Amino acid sequence: MRVVIAEDHFLLRDGLIRLLSAYGHQVTAAVDNGDDLLKAIREHQPDLAVVDVRLPPGFTDEGLRAALAARAERAAFPVLVLSQYVEQLYARELLADGAGAVGYLLKDRVIDGAQFTDAVQRIADGGTVMDPEVIARLLAHNAEPQGGPAGQLSPREREVLELMADGRSNAAIAQRLFITERAVAKHTASIFYKLDLPPSDDDNRRVRAVLAYLGR
Repeated sequence: MRVVIAEDHFLLRDGLIRLLSAYGHQVTAAVDNGDDLLKAIREHQPDLAVVDVRLPPGFTDEGLRAALAARAERAAFPVLVLSQYVEQLYARELLADGAGAVGYLLKDRVIDGAQFTDAVQRIADGGTVMDPEVIARLLAHNAEPQGGPAGQLSPREREVLELMADGRSNAAIAQRLFITERAVAKHTASIFYKLDLPPSDDDNRRVRAVLAYLGR
């Protein structure tokens, strides 16, 4: 897989290059700002971009803006955004176009090479990957006693929702929770009913729908 990286911290940028290369990927460009990211994507036509949310000169959301601009030029261009902190707004903006092939991870996840490269592959394949901490914050924000819709879910349904929002298939959820796929399907149907969302077998659609509903 051909990858472009946008990260202003040299050590992390170098670490990402080494990690991706070790897993057989080709880093075609590594830049430190949003403008150069867009130029690199146009020039190298990579399969995926790994982008820090905060880049020079303002260190606010320049990386995210560049990633969204790249996806506007290339529909559903796979992008994995990295952040130091949980920002629910960033997750919602990434999911807003409904095209999938996006990910939002905290930089701590880069430490686990296998987990990180698995996320990269799932995004490149059109999947959606959200950091578990982002999902936990969204669920906590909308749970009772605040009276949000997530408060209607049973403990097991919340577990299924967290794994579902992380882009896991029914088979993967069943394996993780040691239950049958039929049970997962039943819990999923109940989740969508309680959240007043149409059921779907499309992993990207259901992840986007759940996050958009919980995060709005």
